[in-house]
Amino acid sequence: MSTTIKTPGKYIDDLSAFSKSVVPVATAIPAFIGYTPRAEHKGVSCSNQPVKITSLDDFESFFLLEKQPGKSSVQQYSPQFYFEKSRNGTLTINGEAYQIKADPNSIYYLYNAIKLFYQNGGGTAYVVSIGGYGGLSGSAIDVTEHQVNTNVELSELQAGLATLKSTEDVTMYVCPEATLLSVNENGTLMESMLLQASNMQTAICIFDLIGGKNPTQTKYQQSVDQFKSKVGNEGLDYGTAYFPFVNTTLTSSYELDYTNFFGGDTAKLEVIVNPSDTPNNALTQLFKDITNPTTRLSPIQINNALINVSPDYKLMVKAALNEVNTLPASSGMAGVMATIDNTEGVWKAPANTSMVGVAKIPFELTDEEQNYLNVDAVSGKSINALRLFNGVGVMIWGARTLDGNSNDWKYLWVRRTMTFIEQSLKVATKSYIFEPNEANTWRSVKSMLESFLTSIWKEGALQGSKAADAFEVSIGLGSTMTADDILNGIIRVSVKVAVTHPAEFIMTTFEQEQAKSS
Repeated sequence: MSTTIKTPGKYIDDLSAFSKSVVPVATAIPAFIGYTPRAEHKGVSCSNQPVKITSLDDFESFFLLEKQPGKSSVQQYSPQFYFEKSRNGTLTINGEAYQIKADPNSIYYLYNAIKLFYQNGGGTAYVVSIGGYGGLSGSAIDVTEHQVNTNVELSELQAGLATLKSTEDVTMYVCPEATLLSVNENGTLMESMLLQASNMQTAICIFDLIGGKNPTQTKYQQSVDQFKSKVGNEGLDYGTAYFPFVNTTLTSSYELDYTNFFGGDTAKLEVIVNPSDTPNNALTQLFKDITNPTTRLSPIQINNALINVSPDYKLMVKAALNEVNTLPASSGMAGVMATIDNTEGVWKAPANTSMVGVAKIPFELTDEEQNYLNVDAVSGKSINALRLFNGVGVMIWGARTLDGNSNDWKYLWVRRTMTFIEQSLKVATKSYIFEPNEANTWRSVKSMLESFLTSIWKEGALQGSKAADAFEVSIGLGSTMTADDILNGIIRVSVKVAVTHPAEFIMTTFEQEQAKSS
């Protein structure tokens, strides 16, 4: 009761009946860094800054192009594909073999990566747009080769990463377009991401492997070795990687059209699908409609008509769609983690489950081939696999960090659970700054932390048949502090937790036994 009361009367003094509590921090808030069609909202630029979104609609309002007056749609992402005759071509068009190629400067991943994230249950996220799409290179390379987009610049990606230093609620760093860098620059970026993550101790990095898009039996080990040698050796417990890419169903045939072939030169397209020696009158008219600005048909209508009239054009669109829909797995994994965190908890392994929207994978690993990814006695760098199992489909078949030789940090959810606990307790104990450094404060802090740890133990985050086996909180003079600590205004708290570990290897022994007479 206030001691300054001077007027006679009745007064009420409310006392706090409950102690302070720990509010769990969010665990599944990724930050996506990359290139977008635009970065503007209501006339204000939002480039090179973390923009918080909660849905795909939010992303579209900030980062996608607006429809132009008089047009029914606008193409947000315009990759360019070319088809060349080749003895080793995989496509047969008009009886001849063709190979599909792409202009590497037209390839970007972030737009579809965001869609994959939300398709897999993603929620709140940050997007750091570091620029728009650049110009074409004027050349084309085989889609099975590593495509280096010279518009994707290491310095810009690093600058975008640096903007996240003041955004402590981010728990994942995702940069799908990192695989469009050269091998050396990709390694430099991964080292930068791991360094920042380990310094801030709030986020993990989700990586993809260069070579994961079109791996082969002879190239996949080279891709793995390349990744392990370039990712560095610092902050490995804050990183995780997935192999290979995933074949999705995100982009439909109506989202690509004839402008995505041969840089929009429809004359080159017509030579292939409507050869002059055996012309198709319907196709001839459609190509005239393309060049006739007064035609009644929209580009979408013309494109649909081309697909219906020409099986060869339909085959070319299908091949292009396969390339557009083959994406790095990192954004999908961010969505999977968000779903699992929200339904079961951050302490549940993001594995032995499927990824929504994934039809297949470009490389089917065997058990022996996964051995090369999962355990490396020399480097200790583990890579998680996506596997196709008959009758089940594509499964996430691994949940390790890059620090595979560490008993403390080799499992991804152990790292994420510890980060969750650390950050939750860090935020909660801020309320005790400037409180008296004496026994009442220590008891209050201990009670608050024990209450929080008991609650997550009951949910399955910690192992032990009773709370005393799951955690231990120590605080006080002679226990965690000295007299000098008290004089210097330091409260030291020691928290020990027993995080659950997985049944990663289930061993079953079988033997035959002779029949016994009754």
